[in-house]
Amino acid sequence: MKISNQEENLRYSEEELKEFEELISQKLEQSRKELNYIKQALSKRNDSGTDNTSGTSKLLEDGADTTEKENLSQLAARQQKFTQQLENAMIRIKNGTYGICVDTGKLIPKERLRAVPHTQHSIEAKLKKAN
Repeated sequence: MKISNQEENLRYSEEELKEFEELISQKLEQSRKELNYIKQALSKRNDSGTDNTSGTSKLLEDGADTTEKENLSQLAARQQKFTQQLENAMIRIKNGTYGICVDTGKLIPKERLRAVPHTQHSIEAKLKKAN
């Protein structure tokens, strides 16, 4: 009996994994929508070069345009990374390694996984890395 309890403490049950899978699926869907929105905004920014304003105001617009494109590109990169992390979490659910800290080998608390479902680190491991 004791071995079974220890095993249960090393992995989440099927029902618990289902809960996380649903949570991650929702976040993944939202993340993909946001990424598509950012990409569309970027492509519209790239298409809007037909303005015929001249002089200094055109230079200012170009500078603002460039800054906005850079901001959108950075946002898209962050959103792409987040989407990839969520997809990787789904893979970990499928292969049974979800919720296990890669540094300590301990089960990551449910509260942490609900807040940061793509994490692979317990708070304990995260704090050690920060120091």
